Amino acid sequence: MKIFSKKQIYNADKFTLKDQNIESIELMERASLALFNWLHSRLEGKPLKLNLFCGIGNNGGDGLALARHLWEHGYAFQVYIVNYSENRSEDFLSNLKKLKERKIWPEYMNEATALPEIGAEEIIIDAIFGIGLNRNPDVWVARIIKYINDNKAYTLSVDVPSGLFLDRKFEDVESVVKAHTVLSFQFPKLIFFLPDTSKFCGTWEILDIGLSTKFITDTEVDFTLIDKVDLIEKYRFRDKFSHKGDFGHSLLIGGSYGKIGAMVLAAKACIGSGSGLVTAYVPQCGYLPLQTAVPEVMVITDKGENDLQNIDFKLVPSVIGIGMGMGTSDKTGEALTQLIKNSNSPMVIDADGLNLIAKNMSLLEQIPSKTVLTPHPGELKRLIGDWEDDFDKIEKTKRLSKSSDCIIVIKGAYTMIVYLEKSYINSTGNPGMATAGSGDVLSGIITSLIAQQYEPLFASILGVYLHGRAGDIAASHLGMEALTASSIIASLGTAFLDLFSKPNTQNETT
Repeated sequence: MKIFSKKQIYNADKFTLKDQNIESIELMERASLALFNWLHSRLEGKPLKLNLFCGIGNNGGDGLALARHLWEHGYAFQVYIVNYSENRSEDFLSNLKKLKERKIWPEYMNEATALPEIGAEEIIIDAIFGIGLNRNPDVWVARIIKYINDNKAYTLSVDVPSGLFLDRKFEDVESVVKAHTVLSFQFPKLIFFLPDTSKFCGTWEILDIGLSTKFITDTEVDFTLIDKVDLIEKYRFRDKFSHKGDFGHSLLIGGSYGKIGAMVLAAKACIGSGSGLVTAYVPQCGYLPLQTAVPEVMVITDKGENDLQNIDFKLVPSVIGIGMGMGTSDKTGEALTQLIKNSNSPMVIDADGLNLIAKNMSLLEQIPSKTVLTPHPGELKRLIGDWEDDFDKIEKTKRLSKSSDCIIVIKGAYTMIVYLEKSYINSTGNPGMATAGSGDVLSGIITSLIAQQYEPLFASILGVYLHGRAGDIAASHLGMEALTASSIIASLGTAFLDLFSKPNTQNETT
């Protein structure tokens, strides 16, 4: 699913008006009807009071039009117009006139207005600012927003929570509405998925307002929400007469004394997600654990007893996954340096592999094209330095991707895959996956998919999706607290099967 920028959303509106030969007020009417239908299908006429806080732009116009539909269906409501400017959009004024024609009189709020009393059993609808917000709210408007947040009433935001910008971070946490639900028109917004801003968005749903499908199809975007339907289109079905050699030979390199478990998890995930052959290269202390825990995996040992000192192997792997539990000793760092200099195989680099590269950033100039890096936030910071906010983090990650021609998997609640100018946001996964070994499992899965001849970028996208989906399936049986990396592996098969189940029409993140 495409995620459009603010400029692209405005262009989609303009294109739609011309393409469908309609006026902007008609598009606003579609939006208000979509809002009303969503509410009506859930409230079914229940005698709850709705409190609509409307700005004086088009977001406020959506709120005024919604109020008219609520009135027509007998709902109890009160409209508050947050009068933060003398400038009003034409469509706002048109819908205000329609309310007054029906003897519906909004209450105007300004700097001196007392805050209304709203009961905890009532509903607040936030339509103060839309995507066009370009400055921080005035102090008195922020006071209204703080009142909304402090109130125990259920809060629903129209399109985006008021106070959030689409392209930069807010400056004052108390000037942003914290919505329980966001009803977003036509597209999800990037801010729904970023750590700094997603906490204000609660759950979110998309309302179709009939924007031009031609514009949506033809427009290239920088951000995409990973969609199961798109994954199925590139899924590689297995031929009846295929053999294990057709599905690649993965070489996993890592482990150190006390951290062999990371390699066990990566190896289990790698073989469990379809790699035809898997070899684990570990220090000598890892031989017995690997042979015992994962009998399907072959094992090669380094000359080092407790850590890797001279990575040397004769096989020609389809892909190398390296770094899991590897440690960061000087000798291990030298071994990694020589491997990167001398190997042409595709690579997935994780954990201590990334930490060692952070000590010698010149290695990024020598990694194979489209190498996959899988950092968690701490490891990413060692690679790109500190960032001011999530938008700055993304830009710095893009620069690293372009300078090193690498794919970067930023692990988190909404894992993001960055390659050059394009970013892909994962929709699966849950907080229970914040557990030891989960990242090792992901590295094993991505390595396996590359071995099976998936292009590295798609292997990363599919791997992250399957990893999260397996975690969701495991959590549905075990609960989040009991979720372990091993239970994610155990659910991988079901996650693959789930690719071909009926697509979920609701937002999977909710």
